[in-house]
Amino acid sequence: MADKKAQLIIEGAAPIDLPVYSGTMGPDVVDVRALGSSGYFTFDPGFMATSSCESKITYIDGDKGILLHRGYPIEQLAEKSDFLETCYLLLKGELPDAEQKSKFVETVQKHTMVHEQLKNFLNGFRRDAHPMAVMCGIVGALSAFYHDSLDINDAKHREVSAIRLIAKMPTIAAMVYKYSKGEPVIYPRNDLSYSENFLHMMFNTPCEEKKISPVLARAMDRIFVLHADHEQNASTSTVRLAGSSGANPFACIAAGIAALWGPAHGGANEAVLRMLDEIGDVSNIEKFIAKAKDKDDPFKLMGFGHRVYKNFDPRAKVMKQTCDEVLGELGINDPQLELAMKLEEIARNDPYFVERNLYPNVDFYSGIILKAIGIPTEMFTVIFAAGRTPGWIAHWNEMISGPYKIGRPRQLYTGYPQRDYPSK
Repeated sequence: MADKKAQLIIEGAAPIDLPVYSGTMGPDVVDVRALGSSGYFTFDPGFMATSSCESKITYIDGDKGILLHRGYPIEQLAEKSDFLETCYLLLKGELPDAEQKSKFVETVQKHTMVHEQLKNFLNGFRRDAHPMAVMCGIVGALSAFYHDSLDINDAKHREVSAIRLIAKMPTIAAMVYKYSKGEPVIYPRNDLSYSENFLHMMFNTPCEEKKISPVLARAMDRIFVLHADHEQNASTSTVRLAGSSGANPFACIAAGIAALWGPAHGGANEAVLRMLDEIGDVSNIEKFIAKAKDKDDPFKLMGFGHRVYKNFDPRAKVMKQTCDEVLGELGINDPQLELAMKLEEIARNDPYFVERNLYPNVDFYSGIILKAIGIPTEMFTVIFAAGRTPGWIAHWNEMISGPYKIGRPRQLYTGYPQRDYPSK
């Protein structure tokens, strides 16, 4: 039942009453579904003021710099939780007790292997293909390998698919990386944690197996946690839209990966490294800072500010701390990392950036961390996809579990009116 009512007055037409609903947090929403029967649609390019669904998973207040998963602040989850516990929280709605967590971790570990035939599928791609192109293809093809759990109306099937996707995404990501290097695929180890296992599959070889640094494993885990969900962003909305047609979960997640690939979304941390390449040297920073301030110059400081967070990105503080820990652990003397740190220092203290809240965001620090660990730039978005998978699945499952309709946005048509085919 509506908490309040709004009335839309359109010149020459009868007033239209619209219900207004209040959520647990955030602004009220005006239910405009009745407009269609009155001959009107809303016009909202980019969906800047449109709620496409009702959800209980994640809440963001961009003005206050708040990000909550099932009510828990992201800073607390990054500090006190780990990725698989966060996955459980997103999927189930509550944190697990010790027994529930142990069982969940064990179940995920039992599904980390992928079908051996997938390696043959991988061989069909060029080795210099972008990893995201390969990732899209392989994840979309999983329904051909695991077609015993594709009934979206069966809660057990949905749960099995969710576990498979969370468990296999790091394995697939590492396979994609190894394939691009021409190295043998490394099988997962179930005695390692989720993040340790990922780094093991990425960097070890059959000839040499190195011990994974706890600092790097923790950093990797935090990257996964901080990317686990972000409300109704472009890729999550894509997963929901694809799912609204009744598509299987593997196809829906592949659609999310495709949307994530864009440089304005998941490719932002790649763009940070490209920007650092363009700046080139610490001596050039002042020149590029001036270019960033010039509204007529196309150059932009990538990794600063955020479309949603107008004050600060709550994930960035945790990522900054993690970045310091990783660089301290590795003791790297990398000119590009030195450039990034200097750029951060200048931007944090320059009144132009301070007044406009152009702070370093999560993408700025995650790009630096991943580069320091040894992960190539073209793999950054693949890792983002692995981290975002539980959020995508949680939103897909939330939608499928309740009443839903196939998504069908409308348009403001500005083309030709009806016209007749010309006589010959």
